[in-house]
Amino acid sequence: MASGAIKRFQDRVLGPNRIGLPSTTSDVWLLGVCYKLSEDEASEETNDGSLVAALKQDFSSRILMTYRKGFEPIKDTTYTSDVNWGCMIRSSQMLFAQALLFHRLGRSWRFKKSEQPEEEYLETLEPFGDSEASAFSIHNLILVGESYGLAAGSWVGPYAICRSWESLACKKRKQTDSEHQTLPMAIHVVSGSEDGERGGAPVLCIEDVTKSCVEFSKGEAEWTPLLLLVPLVLGLDRVNPRFAIVKVVLFLFLCLVLIYTLVIIRYIPSLKATFTFPQSLGVLGGKPGASTYIVGVQEDNGFYLDPHDVQQVVTVNKETIDVDTSSYHCNVLRYVPLESLDPSLALGFYCRDKCDFDDLCLRATKLAEESKGAPLFTVTQTHSFISHHSSCEFVEGIDDKREEDDWQLL
Repeated sequence: MASGAIKRFQDRVLGPNRIGLPSTTSDVWLLGVCYKLSEDEASEETNDGSLVAALKQDFSSRILMTYRKGFEPIKDTTYTSDVNWGCMIRSSQMLFAQALLFHRLGRSWRFKKSEQPEEEYLETLEPFGDSEASAFSIHNLILVGESYGLAAGSWVGPYAICRSWESLACKKRKQTDSEHQTLPMAIHVVSGSEDGERGGAPVLCIEDVTKSCVEFSKGEAEWTPLLLLVPLVLGLDRVNPRFAIVKVVLFLFLCLVLIYTLVIIRYIPSLKATFTFPQSLGVLGGKPGASTYIVGVQEDNGFYLDPHDVQQVVTVNKETIDVDTSSYHCNVLRYVPLESLDPSLALGFYCRDKCDFDDLCLRATKLAEESKGAPLFTVTQTHSFISHHSSCEFVEGIDDKREEDDWQLL
């Protein structure tokens, strides 16, 4: 449970804790799955067979990563807990754990506390332990992410955490043969023409994604399972939310908050639409210093998993089938208005195969076309298209050349 001080801080940054379903009967989208709630099913008096119960079971089956205490010190520091600073790292661990869960057990898998856990489930949790021996621990992320500003005791933004994961995956890939990869998928971070924590629409270049898959397989395959990360700074040319408001007067602070709100509102329709994609892994977002993992939407609200609770370290591996993994799940639906999110966030997508990726590209291109000039990101075949063609022009050009290249599915 979160301590009183953490809870007060959380309420100031994220706003009041909103629990349950918003008072509406509209559809809920949870990582690519739609729950069409009727007026009766959205009421408090529901039975175990209702869609609301199915929604709650789906939500509680998502992997939760929170602050932990009692782990071995990080590197050469005295930190044995990540309370008050590790929420973005924990949020990103949730997204990656979800990708592994989809890969090993599929989207329809559900957590059942009363049953013996599957080996694939325990294998999914094992690398997220809190020690250097665990591949995707907070210890190892901080170690490889130093060049992006990761440090014990310091908060980090979405772009930096995406690049740190990319570096960690590359390091682990070099240390392990292709048949025994802890992360059995390629990672590709989508960025714009200028890398860094910038605004503007990033460009998903298919040519680059193909290279990432080939590199992951060490030249043995043209395509592999894929995890796409899309860090965004919506509508702003350049912003560092950690420092942008430190030295401004109250008037400027209020103006900046208004700008943030107006910016995020413009992108809410597109942001919500990404949760309808079958490949959706949700969003890393929240407010500066208070990240969450958003896994679903209903109207203009986002359902999220909260990393700010403090729990004792738990060791999980496939040999200890009697281990209690309840601390990796949450039964409480929490939601936050999407307009309250900071424009600095990151999208995640998991593509099992090339057909899955092609479908994602089609959906993303259509979404960009309908964005009224404010796309989250665009899609192109090669770098030569990035500076000369929009994603809409790219798709139109492909229609005449489909027989020439099997990539021309877009």
